[in-house]
Amino acid sequence: MDWSAAQYTRFEDERNRPIRDLLARIPTSEVKRAADIGCGPGNSTELLRARFPQAAVTGMDSSPDMLTAARKRLPDVRFDLGDIATWSDPGPYDVILANAVLQWVPDHSAVMPALLGKLAEGGSLAVQMPDNLDEPSHQLMRETASEGPWAGKLGAAANSRTARLGADWYFRVLRDAGATVDVWRTIYFHPLTGGAAAVVEWFKGSGLRPFLEPLDADEKTAFLARYQAGIARAYPALPDGTVLLPFPRLFIVATR
Repeated sequence: MDWSAAQYTRFEDERNRPIRDLLARIPTSEVKRAADIGCGPGNSTELLRARFPQAAVTGMDSSPDMLTAARKRLPDVRFDLGDIATWSDPGPYDVILANAVLQWVPDHSAVMPALLGKLAEGGSLAVQMPDNLDEPSHQLMRETASEGPWAGKLGAAANSRTARLGADWYFRVLRDAGATVDVWRTIYFHPLTGGAAAVVEWFKGSGLRPFLEPLDADEKTAFLARYQAGIARAYPALPDGTVLLPFPRLFIVATR
């Protein structure tokens, strides 16, 4: 699945809020080596480096476009092309940051303990994942995909994200792997200027990508028009045109 750094960073201020909240809860104080996996265009890497300025920070992502943007943004940081599921670097790291990425990585029962195993003693794995599959925004993606003439092309799109697991599941798996675990859930309410169109633009940079990628240009236009009409009903704009977008996110900090 291709990613667009330009589209993703259109709402950078809003996307950075949960990163800052996550980094603030990391208890590890002696951080010499830190990794940002699924670093995207480097905004999370920049915040990680600001949080731990004494650390040697590296980034990794599976998207060449994202890495190009990250290297331009932080030319003195090493960014590698790689896949979290097959990441072979043994570490040890004092901090591993996985912001808004593990929802695209399968088999969390294996991935989470593996990431924990790359930490030094006292190190922390900091994870943030969108927890919005039951929100109208994502219900409408699935409905639009299944009810339109493109249904045959989009049969697998709804399954592109890893199956949703609860906070108790992550707590148990990481605790059983030997970590002290801090888990919480936050709902952000993002004011977006531009009505339903702004909500569509937000998700074009993330959740809509597996639905749009298989479609040709005309199909994409028709899909987005139908989706936006549903969004307008689900998220009515305020009188000034602002839409308040609720966005639940799950946070995990697991410390060895």
